[in-house]
Amino acid sequence: MPASARQRCHAVLSGLLTLATAAVVSFAAPAPASAAEIWNETGSDRADPLTESQGLASVEVPANSPNRYTGIGTIPIGLSARGWNHVGDPDASYDGHYIEPYQRDSGNAKMYRVQAPGGGWSEYVHTLSPGEALNNSWDAISPDGQWMLSGEWGTMDRLLVFPTPGVNPATSPSANLPQASTVHLDHPVRDVQGCDFSGPTTLLCSSDDPDGSLFGMTKPLLRVDLSAAPNGTADVTGHVTALRQLPLRSSCSGSFEVEGIDYDRRTGVLRVIVVSPGFCVLTDSKTYKFSRG
Repeated sequence: MPASARQRCHAVLSGLLTLATAAVVSFAAPAPASAAEIWNETGSDRADPLTESQGLASVEVPANSPNRYTGIGTIPIGLSARGWNHVGDPDASYDGHYIEPYQRDSGNAKMYRVQAPGGGWSEYVHTLSPGEALNNSWDAISPDGQWMLSGEWGTMDRLLVFPTPGVNPATSPSANLPQASTVHLDHPVRDVQGCDFSGPTTLLCSSDDPDGSLFGMTKPLLRVDLSAAPNGTADVTGHVTALRQLPLRSSCSGSFEVEGIDYDRRTGVLRVIVVSPGFCVLTDSKTYKFSRG
């Protein structure tokens, strides 16, 4: 083959290789592949639309404590009168501190309401950092109890880290609750309604994503693997994986809303609230249960 022909052939092959490589990268980019971790549905309970429609938490201390739920009907009148009219998905620490996240319709702050193991309540207000969204959908307490993660509504590539109010000695109800660090996600997430630690560096999260373009499915159960346990002094990264679509079953047709999530460390049971569309919000909204396959 003449040199000029070889050069032309080489140029064509190089161009095809470049296109093929770009196609593979483009194909792989939209979402991480589903992980080997499988969560099988094992049952469900009706979720009351007033008192069990926002979030839930298993409480380990004191022993035999009932599961806790949040909904519009669980917001104390005094809080609502002061503008804290939305409660999100709560969590509880190993030592029995129970924390509910609250938000207002406007302003520059969000609030975490803490119940100590002895039963007393206190409020910790966080003034928004520059660029931080107002909403306060959930909180998740690290297994060591010292750090609390929280997230923002919409399409986000980060989670926020705070010292755990009422547990970390650096916090006080009379002082602003500061953001300590950030979890930088390697893949964007959308409309996360709850997260819970299933291990020192692993989160399971419920997403109300109605679009489906991020992971090839709507309303996914997500797993976030952290590069290190949060310590409040340095940012960490989080690898995001979509595990499965959450159940969307109802006698009514329309838009479902995925809500809070809880991983019970004592039993290994995962629970997620899914609110049914239309009138069926009253009749067949469910808290679904899952076990690891």
